[in-house]
Amino acid sequence: MPAHFQMGYRICAGCNTEIGYGRFLNCLGLFWHPECFCCHACNLPISDYEFSMSGNYRFHKSCYKEQYHPKCEVCNHFIPTNAAGLIEYRAHPFWIQKYCPSHEHDGTPRCCSCERMEPQNMGYVPLNDGRKLCLECLDSAVMDTRECQPLYQDIQKFYEGLNMKVEQQVPLLLVERQALNEAREGEKNGHYHMPETRGLCLSEEQTISTILRRPRSGTGNRAVDMITDPYRLTRRCDVTAILILYGLPRLLTGSILAHEMMHAWMRLQGFRTLSQDVEEGICQVLAHMWLLTQLESASSSNAPRSSSSASSGRLKKGKRSQFDRKLGEFFKHQIEPDASPVYGDGFRVGHRAVYKYGLGRTLEHIRVTGRFPY
Repeated sequence: MPAHFQMGYRICAGCNTEIGYGRFLNCLGLFWHPECFCCHACNLPISDYEFSMSGNYRFHKSCYKEQYHPKCEVCNHFIPTNAAGLIEYRAHPFWIQKYCPSHEHDGTPRCCSCERMEPQNMGYVPLNDGRKLCLECLDSAVMDTRECQPLYQDIQKFYEGLNMKVEQQVPLLLVERQALNEAREGEKNGHYHMPETRGLCLSEEQTISTILRRPRSGTGNRAVDMITDPYRLTRRCDVTAILILYGLPRLLTGSILAHEMMHAWMRLQGFRTLSQDVEEGICQVLAHMWLLTQLESASSSNAPRSSSSASSGRLKKGKRSQFDRKLGEFFKHQIEPDASPVYGDGFRVGHRAVYKYGLGRTLEHIRVTGRFPY
């Protein structure tokens, strides 16, 4: 509590000038002009009898709470203290979105792409299959099969640049969650990334409902007027189609497509049946490589973006948004520390092999031995 005195002749600890005769404060073992005893946060004089300290800094009690007591980024309330009087919160490991622990169990939705929780003052966009998409991810979302074709062509060129041209024109279809899950059940072989499969390379003859035209937004941001079409997949070789979950941002759609195209390339090249960690691992390596090319091209120049990105019409041509680049880093981050023994460990072993021996020698070793080189 600062003590107020009417008289004295001291040096002010705030402005370092003589106080002289008049009103001053004696606080923290020092003397101050009343107008120099200020809050570190708002820079206004502290006239309250109680104030807070952090290190050598002084705060109004309300300013200290604003500064050091975090607010929940979901409900916008101060995060409550636990029974021990400590502030306990959760935070996304990449986005550092802080929120109350209760939101993990109260049904608060997450964006199906970036995984951030939905703030209560900012509604996410619901998709037909029950997922929700934040507005930033929606900005570059690929919503139907036609819209995805330029991206498919770009990734085919990416494979050609690696001398790995996919000779067969494999149908690419964007589908809803239910159609993807049904197709997964129809496959006799395969390993699927939990908690949700987002892409699939089919080799069994099936009929799939593909999204022919993207839905439009109706009342309450509900998706309406989606048109689907039954598509009969006939087996002419070991690959019948690649299926990708619709409504995901371009960079996520592309990384999933690069992964599934690697499955297709290996089947068409006659690779033996591989262990799950080897096959999924090398497919993740290709997805990671494609993401790196996208991030490097975005950071190296502001040249016009590829036809696939321009086709969405929702991002300005010639410059990828700051969030788009951050999203790409997030998808790359999801691959690198993945705890899955198949996708995560397989990727890390495959990535080390490609770094040491090169992609061509690594693939030849897999073809001959069924294992990564060590």
